[in-house]
Amino acid sequence: MRCVLIGPTYPFRGGISHYTTLLCQNLRQRHEVEFYTFTRQYPTFLFPGRTDKDPSKFPLRVEAMPLIDPLNPLTWLRAARRIRDSDPDLLIMQWWVPYWAPAFATIAFLVRRSTRTRILFICHNVAPHERGLADRLSARITLRNGHHFIVHSDRDLVDLKAMLPGAEATRAALPICDFSTNPRPSQQEAKRELNLSGKKVLLFFGFVRPYKGVEYIIRAMPQILERVDAHLLIVGEFWSPESHYRALIDQLGLSHAVGIVNRYVPNEEVALYFTAADLVVLPYLEATQSAVVPIAYGFERPVLTTRVGGLPEVVKDGETGFLVPPADTEALAETVVSFFREELGEHLAANIHKERQRFSWDRLVELIEVLGRQDPGSEEDWCQAF
Repeated sequence: MRCVLIGPTYPFRGGISHYTTLLCQNLRQRHEVEFYTFTRQYPTFLFPGRTDKDPSKFPLRVEAMPLIDPLNPLTWLRAARRIRDSDPDLLIMQWWVPYWAPAFATIAFLVRRSTRTRILFICHNVAPHERGLADRLSARITLRNGHHFIVHSDRDLVDLKAMLPGAEATRAALPICDFSTNPRPSQQEAKRELNLSGKKVLLFFGFVRPYKGVEYIIRAMPQILERVDAHLLIVGEFWSPESHYRALIDQLGLSHAVGIVNRYVPNEEVALYFTAADLVVLPYLEATQSAVVPIAYGFERPVLTTRVGGLPEVVKDGETGFLVPPADTEALAETVVSFFREELGEHLAANIHKERQRFSWDRLVELIEVLGRQDPGSEEDWCQAF
């Protein structure tokens, strides 16, 4: 099968970039893949982080052609023309935020109009976390050009079907993103390096935004510390004011028990934090899915999260982690205490090890192969869905 893949890769950072890079690597083991990436991403005033470039000494890299500028329509036309001329069997496009709608809608429309190439959108978020009417409209205008869709949660499947009632969509597990250095440190070595020897370590990992619910695990810490000698690590760049969380930590007298690493963590440091962790805590208030869960599973670390969005689909309560209601500090505290008192770490790690195949890249590639062989419905049938 001949494919064209569009999405971010190095030098750009983040989960979508890692995902697209690993997808390309795994597809190329079995198929011919041209990878078109971006000459730039977001203007500074639209990007809440310090930079969108990956600072890793050992980045995930793959051969790709920097071709698409989201602010230069001429590059969209050039990309569509190259796809038309190469005539691939399948065009695979990553979709995650409406910012890309003008470029992606143009490319997909022109490819669909001028070729027999099937178009597959992999939707990481059908609609953004902070939703608005304009966002949903731009998503619909873009995604209606697709023949097939892959989503990674039932929440996204429902959103897609509501937006495009006739969409041919399939839900697939988000694959494990294992980009750590090798060999990994032992847990004892990792805790020693972080000055946490003898502590029970809780890890929140990822960008800190209001919907991630970080303040609730902070508020749960006094109840946890009454019964467990625990330490909470909040590791990731803050996209909401760090001062708010610092003030809460000081107010609760937790400066000795909560550490903050406010920066994007390069690939070579990821293993340090996940290996040191006993339990990964993701107290989200809402979510479609989370790329942190498959990272945790890559290190065979159980996850405590909330019953929101697609998280219950990937975290099996009592088997690979725990599920609690959102914004429930007491439930968070009681679950953490039970986890340590009952010494459940090894048992849950063994269950995660058995589940790894469900989160393999091979399964995703096999699904893409099936969709790549399918003939989409006629143009008339497709249009009737709208």
